[in-house]
Amino acid sequence: MTNTSPETVILSRRSLLGMAAVTVAASQSGLLATAARAASVAAGDFGPLRQIDAGPLSIGYVEMGPANGAPVILLHGWPYDIHAFAEVAPLLAKAGHRVIVPYLRGYGSTVFRSVDAVRNGQQAALAFDVIALMDALKIRRVTLGGFDWGARTADIVSALWPDRVAGVVSVSGYLIGSQKANAAPLPPKAELAWWYQFYFATERGRIGYAQNRHDFNRLIWQTASPQWHFDDATYERSARSFDNPDHVAIVIHNYRWRLGLAEGEARYDATEATLATAPAITVPTITMEGDANGAPHPDPAAYRAHFTGRYEHRLITGGIGHNLPQEAPAAFADAVLAVGRMA
Repeated sequence: MTNTSPETVILSRRSLLGMAAVTVAASQSGLLATAARAASVAAGDFGPLRQIDAGPLSIGYVEMGPANGAPVILLHGWPYDIHAFAEVAPLLAKAGHRVIVPYLRGYGSTVFRSVDAVRNGQQAALAFDVIALMDALKIRRVTLGGFDWGARTADIVSALWPDRVAGVVSVSGYLIGSQKANAAPLPPKAELAWWYQFYFATERGRIGYAQNRHDFNRLIWQTASPQWHFDDATYERSARSFDNPDHVAIVIHNYRWRLGLAEGEARYDATEATLATAPAITVPTITMEGDANGAPHPDPAAYRAHFTGRYEHRLITGGIGHNLPQEAPAAFADAVLAVGRMA
């Protein structure tokens, strides 16, 4: 049983094909065409996909579990998508939770409601997206779980709106950053790990990512999770979400903004100033790390002090890489259930 409020649209395979047909007939309709193209990369076997207006976005998401269950929102990162939680969500739903798994801006069927909106990938914007989604779904308080961009977003929402967060599960811990902090050079080996960030800082990198995003992102999957032997079907299922018309713009802006090479929106200036102070996270928290994470990530000891509420860290062994929820779904689901008991 799931949310069926009037403002929510359930997108089946048939309706998605219908939207695509409408787009062909109304190719000049701008936003409609954009939304239909994005919907063509829908969730497929992980669904049904729903669509709801929330803030500046029309957000695509999957929902599972009872409508009156304690809500959980699961947030993916780059270059991944909602399928990172395809095995986690049913476990949480079976335990009685209402589980919402949204596409982030620039992925899947999540599109901007206005063609004039700034394609902004800065950290504060993604956090406000979550609050807008909660408001649209009439969710007052939620448990958050995420990795990569999703973990950073969950951290920010937990730090700035603790009254709306029952608990948080964050892979790789405290990921809130700032342009000032990112201006400081790292040791050479650490800089090497961020090679793609420097690539994206160039026009060649933007063009290269636009042309080669499919193979580029597969390479990131391989290097970030060197012991995860995913098959072609698993990757292709997620790769469809990178065909979103705003994907390249959002990804490039995100990484350029981090280095101070792209401006954010003025509406988020005050929020970013607060985030630059590294605010504490006071809600119950479980941080997680895989023992074979090949992506840049901090040592747990470096961020422990940022969590001032009930806290636990879990190291997941067995060759688990960066995409922890998809590589170790039972462990991630168990952490979400456990943080709920810590509240």
